Amino acid sequence: MSASDQEQAVTEPSSVQAGGTTPRQARRMRVAAASVLMVAVAAVLVVRLASRSSVLVVGVYGLALILCGIVIELSRRGRTRLGTYLLGAGLAAAVAADAFLIP
Repeated sequence: MSASDQEQAVTEPSSVQAGGTTPRQARRMRVAAASVLMVAVAAVLVVRLASRSSVLVVGVYGLALILCGIVIELSRRGRTRLGTYLLGAGLAAAVAADAFLIP
């Protein structure tokens, strides 16, 4: 690589990843997804509390809300991949807990 190629590489950084989105766009998409899921979990929590009042219901959905908040913060700090994995695993665990633990 010549000196002019190195200067060009420094002055024109490639911000597009292989998937076609920039890191900033990826962070915004994760924050938006986690925010939408947070609203959905809050709505399900209200519906569940209306039908049955249980501490376990509040615990499961409360932890899911906290998880969505953690994912939003991770995405803001640039840890989008970790946030995505946590969001998927955590929401799968919340759905499983709702199906098997909550009477």
